[in-house]
Amino acid sequence: MTTPTAEEFETHRPRLFGLAYRMLGSAEEAEDTVQDAFLRFDGADRTAIEHPSAWLARTVTNLCLNRLTSARARREQYVGDWLPEPVVTSDGTLGPLESAEQRDSVSMAMLVLLERLTPTERAVYVLREAFGYGHREIADVLDLGEANCRQLYRRAVLRVAAPEGRFDAVPERQEKLVASFITAARDGDLVGLEKLLAADVTWWSDGGGKVSAARRPIEGREKVLRFLVGASQRFAAGFEYTAAEVNGATALAAWASDTLVGVVCFEERDGLIARVRAVVNPDKLDFVRRRLARP
Repeated sequence: MTTPTAEEFETHRPRLFGLAYRMLGSAEEAEDTVQDAFLRFDGADRTAIEHPSAWLARTVTNLCLNRLTSARARREQYVGDWLPEPVVTSDGTLGPLESAEQRDSVSMAMLVLLERLTPTERAVYVLREAFGYGHREIADVLDLGEANCRQLYRRAVLRVAAPEGRFDAVPERQEKLVASFITAARDGDLVGLEKLLAADVTWWSDGGGKVSAARRPIEGREKVLRFLVGASQRFAAGFEYTAAEVNGATALAAWASDTLVGVVCFEERDGLIARVRAVVNPDKLDFVRRRLARP
């Protein structure tokens, strides 16, 4: 039976999930965090909660801070490159992504950069950049001084700045580029694939030690092509490829029959693929699989 408390909570769920996901980089942990917040909300004295939205944001943020400490320890032991868990964003799971800034805040590239921050820096940055909180509001959420929050935010901005530069995504160009990649991959068109890759392209793979994947970044067009050739010969026979909106941009989903075996996210620069992040760890694909339409 749906209770009034549950109905009210559901109106906040997408925003809370979006907050938890940006904080944790894991959809599974974000779901668990939001459920923990609901249980606390359901058991709280409602007369003491003047502003439910603010109360829930504070609760979720602090639950995430508790989780991040143990998450860092696990990621230090992770086999190969750690990448965020992909999330379908065309269904509103992370709330509205109507601007370039909103899409960028959930991109694979940004979530990887956020790993550079301390848990508190990450909370300040996410609340400020993705949710538009003022420094005074952030101070209330984190129970810190406003001046301290300003200092944490300035430090986070500097640490998130990528020394190699960020690319301005053009959705229409990205969609066309991914479609071309899918066509070339389906046809085994190596010449076509080569034309899509920037000379300095970098490919990251996250297999988590569960499946075969490159454990270090692959850099340069020739090396990436050799990797793709080897991977297609060993694993990709019979795979089907579809496009999907993942983490705010068009991505590739690879299927083996009814099993999702990988999600590949791209960054383009000047009409070419400059960076690729491929998540093939099966533990990180269940959430996105449940929301993708099978071809």
